[in-house]
Amino acid sequence: MFGEIEGTGFEVLDPRFAGCFVGHARVERLWTGGRWLEGPAWFAPGRFLVWSDIPNNRMMRFDETSGAVSVFRQPSNNSNGNTVDNQGRLVTCEHLTRRVTRTDFDGTVEVIADRFEGKRFNSPNDVVVKSDGSIWFTDPSYGIMHDYEGDYGEEEIGGCHVYRVDPQSGDVTKVVDDFEKPNGLAFSPDERLLYVADTGASHLENGPRHIRRFSVSDEGRLSGGEVFATCMNGFFDGFRVDRTGRIWASAGDGVHCHDPDGTLIGKIRIPEIVSNLTFGDARRNRLFITATSSLYAVYLTANGSKFG
Repeated sequence: MFGEIEGTGFEVLDPRFAGCFVGHARVERLWTGGRWLEGPAWFAPGRFLVWSDIPNNRMMRFDETSGAVSVFRQPSNNSNGNTVDNQGRLVTCEHLTRRVTRTDFDGTVEVIADRFEGKRFNSPNDVVVKSDGSIWFTDPSYGIMHDYEGDYGEEEIGGCHVYRVDPQSGDVTKVVDDFEKPNGLAFSPDERLLYVADTGASHLENGPRHIRRFSVSDEGRLSGGEVFATCMNGFFDGFRVDRTGRIWASAGDGVHCHDPDGTLIGKIRIPEIVSNLTFGDARRNRLFITATSSLYAVYLTANGSKFG
């Protein structure tokens, strides 16, 4: 069943959320049939969305002009997070190969990073590109903990960290090393802040289930790292930021919207566990949501801070 389905809708927890949508807006299910969907990325010139179906080892494609869904790439090396760089190219985190890649316009796949100090990453998870061209990604161990989303393997680095790839040299720098399971990440609209989720409670009793906030220097160094918000239902996995600095985050019961001051102001209810989301459409006012086995979308009055 597609279109509006039972269990979707808006939940206003603070008057500030009421202005984020119009009263007749409805959440639509665009497609279903995956095992665990992740990493939606919007390609504005082609008006299509690409996302990962990790256990099925494939990437899917939604064509906005026709509503058609097709396989974009299979095998996908158990791809997880995706984004679009400043030139409009696909950047992907791959669990199976434990690397971050870029797909050029002719389809050529280039390795951006697969090692730190000679040791393989765990399983790169989510990725963002800053306006200066630097690439930032998280590296938890989910893809090597079992064979469901990659290949079982050992940690070589000895921890789960956040990394930055220099846009000129390609050098990889570890920017944060005190996470249990770093996951989704996104910059504030002015890129002065970096938000990073920690889903350590997935495998650690009383572990973290929050988003932390860091200040970003002009040189790409981070400071701070205080807890911005804690998830009260499931985990904050992937998330995006709108033009006003609000955080739209995945959670166990849908999408949680947090004001820049950290207050949870509202929810978009989804009847599946939400993994990730991104803003698309020509005005960046359509929120695409990956949730367990299905792809959802809803139009908002809020606009994403950037594509991808």
